[in-house]
Amino acid sequence: MKLIFICALLCIISCRPSETKDPSKFKIKLRLSHVFSPKEDLTLSMDKVAKRIDEKTNGAVKILTFPQGQIGTYKDGVELVARGAHFISVEDPSYIGDYVPEFTALVGPMLYNSYDEYTELIKTQMVKDWAKKLEKQGIKILSLEYIFGFRNLITDKVVRTPEDLEGVKLRTPGSKLFIETLNAMGATATPLPWGETFSAVQQGVVDGLEGSEFTNISTKVYETGKKNVALTKHFLGVCGVYISTEVWAKIPVKYQKIIQDEFDFEAREMINLLKSKHSSVVKKLESHGVKFNEIDRASFEKRTKNVFESLPGVNLQMYNKIQNELKSIRERI
Repeated sequence: MKLIFICALLCIISCRPSETKDPSKFKIKLRLSHVFSPKEDLTLSMDKVAKRIDEKTNGAVKILTFPQGQIGTYKDGVELVARGAHFISVEDPSYIGDYVPEFTALVGPMLYNSYDEYTELIKTQMVKDWAKKLEKQGIKILSLEYIFGFRNLITDKVVRTPEDLEGVKLRTPGSKLFIETLNAMGATATPLPWGETFSAVQQGVVDGLEGSEFTNISTKVYETGKKNVALTKHFLGVCGVYISTEVWAKIPVKYQKIIQDEFDFEAREMINLLKSKHSSVVKKLESHGVKFNEIDRASFEKRTKNVFESLPGVNLQMYNKIQNELKSIRERI
């Protein structure tokens, strides 16, 4: 009931009598929500997109950004989109996997070795076909390309093999994909909201967490005392941008193009930024006492492959299709 009320409220607040296909008369207000903190790159990127869209549409399309989970996020945010709210959800593609399971497989564990492998994969016909299936569920993808780094394990011990994670409780988002993966890797996954993570670490509720170097530096995870980073690269940190197909259809084509171009442009900019500054971020973390170590990747890959059979709607056939596409991509890049 609470979610339905929020959805209805957002629609009531956002809908305007002046909505029309005539660009000169069209006005719309969209609320964009995500869980990232105000200083993180994705937050800054979303703010830039919103500002440029406002300027280029002369105020016809206003996007109000809400970081750090101030309004609907995760499953709630995607459901708002599916229900037709004037809302833009920025979430891991596993959350649209609740509607088209292939998207959960797309961001499954231990798939990618580089950003480029992923960005090439989402251009394939295979992924485009999945996007068409999602539109039948009322969700349009504006982007799948907002990358914020590979996620690694951050603990107070050196982790090299799955056996090193025995008895280790790791904070994870509430996504079934994350929970199943961390458990398969040998840890005990402990779902917690991000806002409760630092206190949980300090109180011993969890023994560590997982995340990218960029999150580590921007939110000062290293100050929790967890300074060993195992380079598992178990997930490529990715966010998609989603809007209701019903809402999208209301927007004049002229403004649709501006919106699409701005999200595409900023995604590319963010990837280039991450590539350019990764090494300096690592050095800065090392200056704070953070230590990085390699892992026995083959052992973790073997453990996590079964995740592709344990998630709703996901199967090894999807995993094999993705691997076949990745093999072709690796041969040409």
